[in-house]
Amino acid sequence: MSESAPEATSADAARVSGAKSGKGSAKKKSFFARVALFVRQVVAELKKVTTPTRSELLQYTGVVLVFLVVVMAFITVVDMGVGKFMLWLFGA
Repeated sequence: MSESAPEATSADAARVSGAKSGKGSAKKKSFFARVALFVRQVVAELKKVTTPTRSELLQYTGVVLVFLVVVMAFITVVDMGVGKFMLWLFGA
């Protein structure tokens, strides 16, 4: 491979094509322009949101409740185990 002609990387391609980098831009947009851009992006993302059907909502709720019960049981067992260990260790 020749040392005089290195391979182009994606960063080189972006720089050649004129794409702006985050810190390399010469002029910073005004506060209001940045707020307007943020609001436009939020509205665009909210248009992508779909409401779950009733059955999906019930299924998701069931999954969350089962997960909570499992985590509560795990924490209870660990708490009781640590408590018994401390009683054994320090004696009461």
